[in-house]
Amino acid sequence: MKQFEIPSFYRSPIISKVKARRKLEDPRKQNFQPTVLSFTTVEFIIPRHFGFCYGVENAIEKSYKAITENPNKNIFLLSQMIHNPDVNDDLISNGVRFLQTPEGTQLIPFEQITSDDIVIIPAFGTTLEIEEKLKATGANIASYNTTCPFVEKVWNRSQKLGELDHSIVIHGKHSHEETRATVSHSNRTAPTLVIKDLQEAEWLGQVIKGTLSSDDFYKIFEGKYSAGFDPKRDLKRIGVVNQTTMLASETQAITDYLRAVYIDQYGEEEIRNHMADTRDTLCYATNDNQTSTYALVDAKPDIAIVIGGHNSSNTTHLVEILEQSMPTFFIQGASDILSREAISSFEIHEKKLQKRAFLPSIDPLRIAITSGASCPDSVVDQVMTKLLMLMKEPKSIEEVLQHAE
Repeated sequence: MKQFEIPSFYRSPIISKVKARRKLEDPRKQNFQPTVLSFTTVEFIIPRHFGFCYGVENAIEKSYKAITENPNKNIFLLSQMIHNPDVNDDLISNGVRFLQTPEGTQLIPFEQITSDDIVIIPAFGTTLEIEEKLKATGANIASYNTTCPFVEKVWNRSQKLGELDHSIVIHGKHSHEETRATVSHSNRTAPTLVIKDLQEAEWLGQVIKGTLSSDDFYKIFEGKYSAGFDPKRDLKRIGVVNQTTMLASETQAITDYLRAVYIDQYGEEEIRNHMADTRDTLCYATNDNQTSTYALVDAKPDIAIVIGGHNSSNTTHLVEILEQSMPTFFIQGASDILSREAISSFEIHEKKLQKRAFLPSIDPLRIAITSGASCPDSVVDQVMTKLLMLMKEPKSIEEVLQHAE
Protein backbone atom coordinates (compact mmCIF):
# COMPACT_ATOMS: atom_id res chain seq x y z
CA MET A 1 0.00 0.00 0.00
CA LYS A 2 1.32 3.41 -0.97
CA GLN A 3 2.56 5.68 1.84
CA PHE A 4 1.17 9.19 1.41
CA GLU A 5 2.88 12.44 2.32
CA ILE A 6 0.36 14.34 4.42
CA PRO A 7 0.96 17.09 7.01
CA SER A 8 2.39 15.73 10.25
CA PHE A 9 -0.39 17.27 12.36
CA TYR A 10 -2.82 14.77 10.82
CA ARG A 11 -0.76 11.89 12.21
CA SER A 12 -1.10 10.62 15.75
CA PRO A 13 1.21 9.24 18.44
CA ILE A 14 -1.47 6.92 19.86
CA ILE A 15 -3.64 5.55 17.06
CA SER A 16 -0.72 5.27 14.62
CA LYS A 17 0.94 2.79 17.00
CA VAL A 18 -2.25 0.74 17.31
CA LYS A 19 -2.66 0.62 13.54
CA ALA A 20 1.00 -0.21 12.93
CA ARG A 21 0.85 -3.12 15.35
CA ARG A 22 -2.32 -4.52 13.80
CA LYS A 23 -0.85 -4.22 10.31
CA LEU A 24 2.24 -6.12 11.42
CA GLU A 25 0.21 -8.86 13.12
CA ASP A 26 -2.45 -9.14 10.42
CA PRO A 27 -1.02 -7.96 7.06
CA ARG A 28 -3.76 -9.68 5.04
CA LYS A 29 -6.56 -8.08 7.09
CA GLN A 30 -8.23 -11.35 8.04
CA ASN A 31 -8.83 -10.56 11.72
CA PHE A 32 -11.51 -7.94 12.32
CA GLN A 33 -11.50 -8.20 16.11
CA PRO A 34 -10.95 -4.83 17.82
CA THR A 35 -7.95 -3.78 19.86
CA VAL A 36 -8.56 -3.15 23.57
CA LEU A 37 -6.57 -0.50 25.42
CA SER A 38 -7.12 -1.35 29.11
CA PHE A 39 -6.66 1.51 31.58
CA THR A 40 -7.75 1.49 35.22
CA THR A 41 -10.96 3.49 34.86
CA VAL A 42 -11.73 2.85 31.20
CA GLU A 43 -11.22 0.40 28.34
CA PHE A 44 -11.02 1.85 24.85
CA ILE A 45 -12.21 -0.60 22.21
CA ILE A 46 -10.60 0.34 18.90
CA PRO A 47 -11.82 -1.18 15.59
CA ARG A 48 -9.49 -2.97 13.18
CA HIS A 49 -10.15 -0.41 10.44
CA PHE A 50 -11.24 3.23 10.69
CA GLY A 51 -10.15 6.75 9.79
CA PHE A 52 -8.39 7.95 6.66
CA CYS A 53 -8.78 5.67 3.66
CA TYR A 54 -6.67 5.53 0.47
CA GLY A 55 -8.87 8.01 -1.38
CA VAL A 56 -8.81 10.57 1.45
CA GLU A 57 -5.04 10.40 1.98
CA ASN A 58 -4.54 10.71 -1.77
CA ALA A 59 -6.76 13.81 -1.83
CA ILE A 60 -4.99 15.45 1.10
CA GLU A 61 -1.54 14.75 -0.32
CA LYS A 62 -2.43 16.28 -3.70
CA SER A 63 -4.12 19.30 -2.13
CA TYR A 64 -1.12 20.25 -0.02
CA LYS A 65 1.19 19.54 -2.94
CA ALA A 66 -0.82 22.06 -4.96
CA ILE A 67 -0.30 24.63 -2.20
CA THR A 68 3.46 24.11 -1.83
CA GLU A 69 4.16 23.86 -5.56
CA ASN A 70 2.17 26.98 -6.54
CA PRO A 71 2.87 29.71 -3.97
CA ASN A 72 1.98 32.57 -6.32
CA LYS A 73 -1.19 31.19 -7.92
CA ASN A 74 -4.87 31.24 -7.08
CA ILE A 75 -5.88 27.76 -5.89
CA PHE A 76 -9.55 26.82 -5.84
CA LEU A 77 -11.31 23.73 -4.55
CA LEU A 78 -14.45 22.85 -6.47
CA SER A 79 -16.20 22.05 -3.16
CA GLN A 80 -15.26 20.50 0.17
CA MET A 81 -12.21 18.27 -0.25
CA ILE A 82 -13.77 15.68 2.06
CA HIS A 83 -16.53 15.95 4.63
CA ASN A 84 -14.35 16.95 7.56
CA PRO A 85 -14.37 20.49 8.96
CA ASP A 86 -10.79 20.40 10.31
CA VAL A 87 -9.31 19.41 6.95
CA ASN A 88 -11.36 21.94 4.99
CA ASP A 89 -10.69 24.75 7.48
CA ASP A 90 -6.95 24.12 7.29
CA LEU A 91 -6.99 24.26 3.49
CA ILE A 92 -8.84 27.58 3.69
CA SER A 93 -6.24 28.89 6.15
CA ASN A 94 -3.61 28.05 3.51
CA GLY A 95 -5.35 30.27 0.97
CA VAL A 96 -7.48 27.72 -0.87
CA ARG A 97 -10.95 29.00 -1.82
CA PHE A 98 -14.10 26.96 -2.45
CA LEU A 99 -16.05 27.45 -5.67
CA GLN A 100 -19.21 25.63 -4.54
CA THR A 101 -20.92 24.20 -1.47
CA PRO A 102 -21.33 20.39 -1.29
CA GLU A 103 -24.93 20.92 -2.42
CA GLY A 104 -23.77 22.70 -5.58
CA THR A 105 -24.52 26.31 -4.63
CA GLN A 106 -22.07 28.61 -6.40
CA LEU A 107 -19.77 30.60 -4.09
CA ILE A 108 -17.39 32.00 -6.72
CA PRO A 109 -18.53 32.28 -10.35
CA PHE A 110 -16.55 30.14 -12.78
CA GLU A 111 -16.20 33.28 -14.90
CA GLN A 112 -13.72 34.63 -12.35
CA ILE A 113 -11.33 31.71 -12.93
CA THR A 114 -8.45 32.32 -15.34
CA SER A 115 -5.97 30.16 -17.21
CA ASP A 116 -3.34 31.00 -14.56
CA ASP A 117 -5.41 29.40 -11.79
CA ILE A 118 -5.52 25.89 -10.36
CA VAL A 119 -8.75 24.06 -9.54
CA ILE A 120 -8.66 20.96 -7.34
CA ILE A 121 -11.36 18.39 -8.03
CA PRO A 122 -12.39 16.84 -4.68
CA ALA A 123 -12.29 13.16 -3.73
CA PHE A 124 -15.97 12.73 -4.65
CA GLY A 125 -15.28 13.71 -8.26
CA THR A 126 -17.56 15.96 -10.26
CA THR A 127 -20.07 15.89 -13.09
CA LEU A 128 -19.05 15.97 -16.74
CA GLU A 129 -21.01 19.20 -17.13
CA ILE A 130 -19.02 20.99 -14.42
CA GLU A 131 -15.79 19.51 -15.73
CA GLU A 132 -16.50 21.01 -19.16
CA LYS A 133 -17.21 24.43 -17.64
CA LEU A 134 -13.92 24.31 -15.76
CA LYS A 135 -12.00 23.26 -18.88
CA ALA A 136 -13.48 26.23 -20.71
CA THR A 137 -11.81 28.58 -18.21
CA GLY A 138 -8.38 27.27 -19.21
CA ALA A 139 -7.48 26.62 -15.56
CA ASN A 140 -5.32 23.65 -14.61
CA ILE A 141 -7.78 21.00 -13.42
CA ALA A 142 -5.69 17.93 -14.28
CA SER A 143 -2.56 18.18 -12.15
CA TYR A 144 -4.33 18.02 -8.79
CA ASN A 145 -7.48 16.06 -9.55
CA THR A 146 -8.09 14.12 -6.32
CA THR A 147 -11.04 11.99 -7.46
CA CYS A 148 -10.93 8.73 -5.52
CA PRO A 149 -9.85 5.82 -7.76
CA PHE A 150 -12.62 3.67 -6.29
CA VAL A 151 -15.20 6.25 -7.34
CA GLU A 152 -13.69 6.20 -10.83
CA LYS A 153 -13.96 2.40 -10.78
CA VAL A 154 -17.72 2.73 -10.33
CA TRP A 155 -17.85 5.20 -13.24
CA ASN A 156 -15.88 2.89 -15.53
CA ARG A 157 -18.00 -0.13 -14.65
CA SER A 158 -21.18 1.86 -15.23
CA GLN A 159 -19.95 2.95 -18.65
CA LYS A 160 -19.14 -0.61 -19.71
CA LEU A 161 -22.50 -1.88 -18.48
CA GLY A 162 -24.23 0.86 -20.46
CA GLU A 163 -22.36 -0.21 -23.57
CA LEU A 164 -23.78 -3.69 -22.97
CA ASP A 165 -27.34 -2.27 -22.90
CA HIS A 166 -27.76 -2.30 -19.13
CA SER A 167 -29.43 0.44 -17.16
CA ILE A 168 -27.62 1.60 -14.03
CA VAL A 169 -29.26 1.52 -10.60
CA ILE A 170 -27.21 3.54 -8.11
CA HIS A 171 -27.65 2.89 -4.39
CA GLY A 172 -26.99 6.34 -2.99
CA LYS A 173 -28.29 9.71 -1.87
CA HIS A 174 -29.31 11.48 -5.06
CA SER A 175 -28.23 14.91 -3.75
CA HIS A 176 -24.74 13.77 -2.63
CA GLU A 177 -21.95 15.14 -4.83
CA GLU A 178 -20.45 11.71 -5.48
CA THR A 179 -23.81 10.35 -6.64
CA ARG A 180 -24.42 13.41 -8.81
CA ALA A 181 -21.04 12.76 -10.42
CA THR A 182 -21.76 9.06 -10.95
CA VAL A 183 -25.13 9.85 -12.52
CA SER A 184 -23.44 12.27 -14.91
CA HIS A 185 -20.87 9.68 -15.99
CA SER A 186 -23.30 6.75 -16.29
CA ASN A 187 -25.73 8.88 -18.31
CA ARG A 188 -23.23 8.88 -21.19
CA THR A 189 -24.07 5.30 -22.06
CA ALA A 190 -26.94 4.14 -19.85
CA PRO A 191 -30.36 5.08 -18.50
CA THR A 192 -29.77 5.75 -14.79
CA LEU A 193 -31.83 5.59 -11.61
CA VAL A 194 -30.88 6.44 -7.99
CA ILE A 195 -32.47 4.57 -5.07
CA LYS A 196 -31.66 5.32 -1.44
CA ASP A 197 -32.64 2.16 0.45
CA LEU A 198 -34.25 -1.28 0.44
CA GLN A 199 -37.74 0.22 0.61
CA GLU A 200 -37.18 2.01 -2.70
CA ALA A 201 -35.69 -1.20 -4.12
CA GLU A 202 -38.92 -2.99 -3.20
CA TRP A 203 -40.97 -0.32 -4.96
CA LEU A 204 -38.70 -0.76 -7.98
CA GLY A 205 -39.28 -4.50 -7.78
CA GLN A 206 -43.02 -3.92 -8.01
CA VAL A 207 -42.47 -1.79 -11.12
CA ILE A 208 -40.39 -4.61 -12.67
CA LYS A 209 -43.13 -7.13 -11.81
CA GLY A 210 -45.83 -4.84 -13.18
CA THR A 211 -47.76 -4.43 -9.92
CA LEU A 212 -46.85 -0.73 -10.03
CA SER A 213 -47.30 1.23 -13.27
CA SER A 214 -44.94 3.51 -15.16
CA ASP A 215 -46.89 6.47 -13.79
CA ASP A 216 -46.26 5.15 -10.27
CA PHE A 217 -42.55 4.86 -11.10
CA TYR A 218 -42.33 8.49 -12.24
CA LYS A 219 -44.08 9.70 -9.05
CA ILE A 220 -42.04 7.58 -6.62
CA PHE A 221 -38.67 8.32 -8.21
CA GLU A 222 -39.28 11.89 -9.33
CA GLY A 223 -35.98 13.71 -9.83
CA LYS A 224 -33.97 10.50 -9.44
CA TYR A 225 -33.95 9.09 -12.99
CA SER A 226 -32.23 10.21 -16.17
CA ALA A 227 -34.04 12.03 -18.96
CA GLY A 228 -36.11 9.72 -21.14
CA PHE A 229 -36.03 6.82 -18.67
CA ASP A 230 -38.71 4.31 -19.70
CA PRO A 231 -39.31 1.69 -16.98
CA LYS A 232 -40.91 -0.77 -19.41
CA ARG A 233 -37.86 -0.61 -21.68
CA ASP A 234 -35.02 0.28 -19.33
CA LEU A 235 -35.61 -2.22 -16.52
CA LYS A 236 -35.06 -5.32 -18.65
CA ARG A 237 -31.31 -5.37 -17.91
CA ILE A 238 -29.68 -3.62 -14.96
CA GLY A 239 -26.47 -3.34 -12.99
CA VAL A 240 -26.43 -2.10 -9.38
CA VAL A 241 -23.55 0.13 -8.23
CA ASN A 242 -23.27 2.31 -5.17
CA GLN A 243 -22.19 5.61 -3.72
CA THR A 244 -19.01 4.31 -2.13
CA THR A 245 -19.87 5.71 1.31
CA MET A 246 -23.17 3.82 1.65
CA LEU A 247 -23.59 0.72 3.79
CA ALA A 248 -22.12 -2.14 1.77
CA SER A 249 -24.47 -4.58 3.51
CA GLU A 250 -27.46 -2.54 2.35
CA THR A 251 -26.15 -2.40 -1.23
CA GLN A 252 -25.81 -6.18 -1.12
CA ALA A 253 -29.33 -6.57 0.32
CA ILE A 254 -30.72 -4.38 -2.48
CA THR A 255 -28.83 -6.39 -5.09
CA ASP A 256 -30.01 -9.70 -3.62
CA TYR A 257 -33.60 -8.51 -3.56
CA LEU A 258 -33.58 -7.31 -7.16
CA ARG A 259 -31.82 -10.49 -8.25
CA ALA A 260 -34.66 -12.50 -6.68
CA VAL A 261 -37.19 -10.35 -8.56
CA TYR A 262 -35.50 -11.06 -11.90
CA ILE A 263 -35.21 -14.78 -11.14
CA ASP A 264 -38.94 -14.80 -10.38
CA GLN A 265 -39.61 -13.01 -13.65
CA TYR A 266 -37.23 -14.81 -15.99
CA GLY A 267 -35.89 -17.92 -14.23
CA GLU A 268 -32.50 -18.73 -12.66
CA GLU A 269 -30.95 -19.76 -15.96
CA GLU A 270 -31.66 -16.32 -17.49
CA ILE A 271 -30.45 -14.13 -14.62
CA ARG A 272 -27.14 -13.24 -16.32
CA ASN A 273 -29.08 -11.75 -19.22
CA HIS A 274 -30.95 -9.38 -16.92
CA MET A 275 -28.67 -8.48 -14.01
CA ALA A 276 -24.93 -7.89 -14.01
CA ASP A 277 -22.60 -9.03 -11.23
CA THR A 278 -21.22 -5.78 -9.78
CA ARG A 279 -19.78 -6.97 -6.45
CA ASP A 280 -16.34 -5.81 -7.56
CA THR A 281 -17.44 -2.15 -7.44
CA LEU A 282 -17.90 -2.04 -3.65
CA CYS A 283 -15.25 0.14 -1.97
CA TYR A 284 -12.93 -2.08 0.05
CA ALA A 285 -12.22 0.64 2.64
CA THR A 286 -15.89 1.35 3.33
CA ASN A 287 -16.56 -2.37 3.55
CA ASP A 288 -13.63 -2.96 5.94
CA ASN A 289 -14.66 -0.04 8.17
CA GLN A 290 -18.23 -1.25 8.38
CA THR A 291 -17.22 -4.87 9.04
CA SER A 292 -14.92 -3.63 11.80
CA THR A 293 -17.79 -1.63 13.29
CA TYR A 294 -19.98 -4.73 13.47
CA ALA A 295 -17.10 -6.39 15.35
CA LEU A 296 -17.20 -3.48 17.82
CA VAL A 297 -20.85 -4.31 18.52
CA ASP A 298 -19.88 -7.93 19.22
CA ALA A 299 -17.37 -6.70 21.83
CA LYS A 300 -20.33 -5.29 23.81
CA PRO A 301 -19.05 -1.84 24.86
CA ASP A 302 -21.07 0.25 27.31
CA ILE A 303 -21.13 3.28 25.00
CA ALA A 304 -19.73 4.28 21.60
CA ILE A 305 -18.20 7.50 20.29
CA VAL A 306 -18.08 8.13 16.54
CA ILE A 307 -15.91 10.99 15.32
CA GLY A 308 -16.27 12.81 12.01
CA GLY A 309 -17.99 15.56 10.04
CA HIS A 310 -21.73 15.78 10.58
CA ASN A 311 -22.28 15.82 6.80
CA SER A 312 -20.12 12.72 6.26
CA SER A 313 -22.17 9.89 4.76
CA ASN A 314 -19.80 7.06 5.67
CA THR A 315 -19.51 8.33 9.27
CA THR A 316 -23.29 8.53 9.61
CA HIS A 317 -23.56 4.88 8.63
CA LEU A 318 -21.14 3.91 11.41
CA VAL A 319 -23.47 5.70 13.84
CA GLU A 320 -26.43 3.79 12.40
CA ILE A 321 -24.71 0.46 13.03
CA LEU A 322 -23.67 1.24 16.61
CA GLU A 323 -26.74 3.08 17.89
CA GLN A 324 -28.85 -0.06 17.49
CA SER A 325 -26.88 -1.75 20.27
CA MET A 326 -25.63 0.94 22.68
CA PRO A 327 -25.76 4.67 23.48
CA THR A 328 -23.81 6.28 20.64
CA PHE A 329 -22.43 9.81 20.48
CA PHE A 330 -21.56 11.47 17.15
CA ILE A 331 -18.99 14.25 17.61
CA GLN A 332 -16.58 16.25 15.46
CA GLY A 333 -13.81 16.43 18.03
CA ALA A 334 -12.73 16.71 21.65
CA SER A 335 -14.35 20.14 22.10
CA ASP A 336 -17.78 18.47 21.85
CA ILE A 337 -17.06 16.65 25.12
CA LEU A 338 -18.29 19.26 27.60
CA SER A 339 -17.68 17.39 30.86
CA ARG A 340 -17.96 13.93 32.40
CA GLU A 341 -21.70 14.51 32.58
CA ALA A 342 -22.46 16.16 29.23
CA ILE A 343 -21.60 15.90 25.55
CA SER A 344 -22.74 17.77 22.43
CA SER A 345 -23.75 14.99 20.04
CA PHE A 346 -25.19 15.21 16.51
CA GLU A 347 -28.56 13.46 16.13
CA ILE A 348 -28.52 11.91 12.66
CA HIS A 349 -32.28 11.43 12.35
CA GLU A 350 -33.31 14.94 13.38
CA LYS A 351 -30.08 16.39 11.95
CA LYS A 352 -29.31 18.64 14.90
CA LEU A 353 -26.93 18.90 17.85
CA GLN A 354 -28.19 17.68 21.21
CA LYS A 355 -26.72 18.10 24.68
CA ARG A 356 -26.85 14.62 26.16
CA ALA A 357 -25.96 12.91 29.43
CA PHE A 358 -22.56 11.34 28.91
CA LEU A 359 -20.37 8.97 30.93
CA PRO A 360 -22.28 6.39 32.98
CA SER A 361 -20.99 5.29 36.39
CA ILE A 362 -19.40 1.99 35.35
CA ASP A 363 -15.94 0.92 36.48
CA PRO A 364 -14.15 0.25 34.25
CA LEU A 365 -16.19 1.91 31.51
CA ARG A 366 -15.91 0.20 28.12
CA ILE A 367 -15.95 2.80 25.33
CA ALA A 368 -15.92 1.92 21.63
CA ILE A 369 -14.22 4.67 19.63
CA THR A 370 -14.20 4.90 15.85
CA SER A 371 -14.08 7.55 13.15
CA GLY A 372 -15.14 8.15 9.58
CA ALA A 373 -12.90 7.83 6.53
CA SER A 374 -12.29 11.60 6.46
CA CYS A 375 -11.31 12.00 10.12
CA PRO A 376 -7.60 12.40 11.01
CA ASP A 377 -6.26 9.95 13.61
CA SER A 378 -4.91 12.95 15.51
CA VAL A 379 -8.50 13.97 16.30
CA VAL A 380 -9.18 10.49 17.73
CA ASP A 381 -6.07 10.91 19.90
CA GLN A 382 -7.42 14.22 21.22
CA VAL A 383 -10.76 12.64 22.13
CA MET A 384 -9.09 9.77 23.98
CA THR A 385 -6.73 12.11 25.81
CA LYS A 386 -9.60 14.32 26.98
CA LEU A 387 -11.55 11.31 28.24
CA LEU A 388 -8.54 10.09 30.22
CA MET A 389 -8.15 13.53 31.76
CA LEU A 390 -11.84 13.75 32.73
CA MET A 391 -11.74 10.29 34.28
CA LYS A 392 -8.53 11.07 36.19
CA GLU A 393 -6.88 7.97 34.75
CA PRO A 394 -3.68 7.04 36.66
CA LYS A 395 -2.09 4.87 33.95
CA SER A 396 -0.08 6.48 31.16
CA ILE A 397 -0.88 5.91 27.50
CA GLU A 398 2.65 4.59 26.91
CA GLU A 399 2.22 1.94 29.60
CA VAL A 400 -1.11 0.76 28.19
CA LEU A 401 0.10 0.66 24.58
CA GLN A 402 2.82 -1.79 25.62
CA HIS A 403 0.17 -4.23 26.83
CA ALA A 404 -2.54 -3.66 24.23
CA GLU A 405 -4.60 -6.75 23.40
